[in-house]
Amino acid sequence: MRYYLIAGETSGDLHGANLIEALKKEDSQAEFRIVGGNQMQASAGQSALIHTSEMAFMGFVEVIKNLSTISRNLKTVKKDLLAYRPDTVILIDFPGFNLKIAEFAKKHGIKVCYYISPKIWAWNQKRVYKIRRVVDHMFCILPFEVDFYKKFNMKVDYVGNPLLDAIDKYNFNPDFKTDNELNERNIIALLPGSRKMEIERILPEMVRLYFLFPAHQFVIAGAPNFDKAYYEQYTQDLPIKVVFDQTYDLLRNAEAAVVTSGTATLETGILKVPQVVVYKANALSVKIARLVIKVKFISLVNLINDYLSVIELIQEDCTDFEIANELALLINDKEHRASVMENYEVLASKLGSPGASEKTAKLIVKYLSE
Repeated sequence: MRYYLIAGETSGDLHGANLIEALKKEDSQAEFRIVGGNQMQASAGQSALIHTSEMAFMGFVEVIKNLSTISRNLKTVKKDLLAYRPDTVILIDFPGFNLKIAEFAKKHGIKVCYYISPKIWAWNQKRVYKIRRVVDHMFCILPFEVDFYKKFNMKVDYVGNPLLDAIDKYNFNPDFKTDNELNERNIIALLPGSRKMEIERILPEMVRLYFLFPAHQFVIAGAPNFDKAYYEQYTQDLPIKVVFDQTYDLLRNAEAAVVTSGTATLETGILKVPQVVVYKANALSVKIARLVIKVKFISLVNLINDYLSVIELIQEDCTDFEIANELALLINDKEHRASVMENYEVLASKLGSPGASEKTAKLIVKYLSE
């Protein structure tokens, strides 16, 4: 069968790549067309029609600034969909773009599978009616999403979380420190996100922590869409290493982490690294978000556990001083650190076991064969 996968950002690219590998095992005749990043390109063995680096715009103001690019990308994908005529389009998160594609595909008789539900439970919940109309099969990765959709009489499949797959399959490097010329001091991992807008606001606060924790070494997890020189404009001459494609190794070797809100907070929780979750964006975007978002927390760890399991520092609270205070507690206060680790055990029990990619691939092939 012919599969058309669309992921618009780095986290979706990872899950899309694993799903492609699972589909290959489930369907020996599988053919692919992709909109995604480096990992999906590697799994599919082809270049993406559009790369994620040309897709990921976050925040109300940022989206408005890039409307012409978004419109051009939509036209490109729609035209290509009709030319390729896949058995199904598989949409991965990225709702602003992908729900428009879902509507278009449905109109033209192309089956729509949605892997990783849009976070409609957070804001604009009325979009569930559109999803019910234009999506044939929804595959959820967060336990509470199943109950959310039930309230709207919509049947969805819970497949588990694909991050468990990614971490379970990852080949950890026992020589991570040596290979990256790191010394024996304890590591504080800095995960500033993958979007330029996030990095330029959050990384300066992270870098200033260097002066407040002289007994530690700091290491930045670089995003694949930037190079080392990009990060060096923030680190200047400070001895802060930047590593690429080694985030799980970095976390495995870290005593604590400062993590920009997003998928990385859940990865850090699964790997059981005490973390401070941070977020800072365009002031107007955050102001609008606070008016419309309907959830109590921004990090996935807290949302899944449904209580404050890790500290979140947002916008005006996201300063080097506040981050340092929380980091110091995680490093020096044994009771506080133990409490966070207990919260991670709760998280693990709620997430279950690996296998999301395989479960989703089996269900997609089954549904298309019916």
